[in-house]
Amino acid sequence: MNEYEIVLTWDEEAQVWIAENDEIPIALESKSLEKLMERCRIAAPEMLELNGGNHKDVYLNFSVPHVPAVA
Repeated sequence: MNEYEIVLTWDEEAQVWIAENDEIPIALESKSLEKLMERCRIAAPEMLELNGGNHKDVYLNFSVPHVPAVA
């Protein structure tokens, strides 16, 4: 199994969630955290395949270093 950590951060100015990983590489954004995670699940194996990496049995570990305060 190939495991990758996807770091999710909130961009206050743009009002979007951002997903990043330099190994795959991937950088995506969405206003919805759930939609962003789903986009990552689809895009990560595709990017790995395009870059010649192993795109089978991909496990994504999502991490949120800082959860934004809700007003």
